[in-house]
Amino acid sequence: MTEIRHFTSRSYEWVVEGDIKACFDEISHSALMGRVRARVGDKRVLALVKAFLKAGILDEDRVLRRTDAGTPQGSILSPLLSNVALSVLDEYIAQASGGPGASRNDRLTRRRHGLPNYRLTRYADDWCLVVSGTRADAEALRDEIAGVLSAMGLRLSEDKTLITHIDEGLDFLGWHIQRRRKRGTNRRYVYTYPSRKALAAVIGKVKTRCRQNINLPLEALLRQLNPVLRGWTNHFQPGVSSISFGYLRAFTWRQVIAWIRRKHPGITWRELRRRYCGNGWWPADGDVIMFNPGKVRTTRYRYRGAKIPSPWPNVA
Repeated sequence: MTEIRHFTSRSYEWVVEGDIKACFDEISHSALMGRVRARVGDKRVLALVKAFLKAGILDEDRVLRRTDAGTPQGSILSPLLSNVALSVLDEYIAQASGGPGASRNDRLTRRRHGLPNYRLTRYADDWCLVVSGTRADAEALRDEIAGVLSAMGLRLSEDKTLITHIDEGLDFLGWHIQRRRKRGTNRRYVYTYPSRKALAAVIGKVKTRCRQNINLPLEALLRQLNPVLRGWTNHFQPGVSSISFGYLRAFTWRQVIAWIRRKHPGITWRELRRRYCGNGWWPADGDVIMFNPGKVRTTRYRYRGAKIPSPWPNVA
């Protein structure tokens, strides 16, 4: 998210939003094993990896189905092997003349000659390519990437692989990233917000938990809600999230109050506040207080590129 925001704040205005069709199901076993053999020489390890790939999948009707392609989801090696397969994309972009290995002078020269520069951001099978160039350049790069992935037996989804200008905005890993005019000025900046889909997902979790058995004590409900609210706000804290946090606060409050009123039909507001809000308005049960998303202060990530400090102290 931070890397996309950093580059789109500059001249990388076109974005190829990549979507690989059935990524875990279509990886070529021969191509994947070829990449593994390039780094691993132990035949016992190679045999074990191949056994994982060929283990098969047990269907709902308890019939074992052969796996001639793909990495079965649920296998402990699937995340690692899918990253090994998709590293072909990382390497292609890293070695390309307009990729991150190009010097500043090289990038300026390419732009003077009408050639694009680009950067790749990938997390598992979700990836974005930001392009400093034109829409036609982005379309050409999309077709190049499709050819690179085809060597691993992978295909881009035609419907979901989009080419978007940063002014239109895009969703990536739960964030909505878009360039907008700053309120009260004529300057335009790239902002990151929680996406509508991400907000709808957490609202759905809150609603589901507040539909459970009303015979439970309020403490049990709050112990289920608080980790959800805390985790979601921690994830979206480094962004323009205050409005979303305020909405989540109001929605959760209404859901919990409605749960209490179903638990005690006909209860007065005065009695509800005395028993469940400490004569205030915020739900609590003993020492367990409902987490308040509206009090979470937002922050900003600073782009560090590849200069990420080690968390481990130097050992003499």
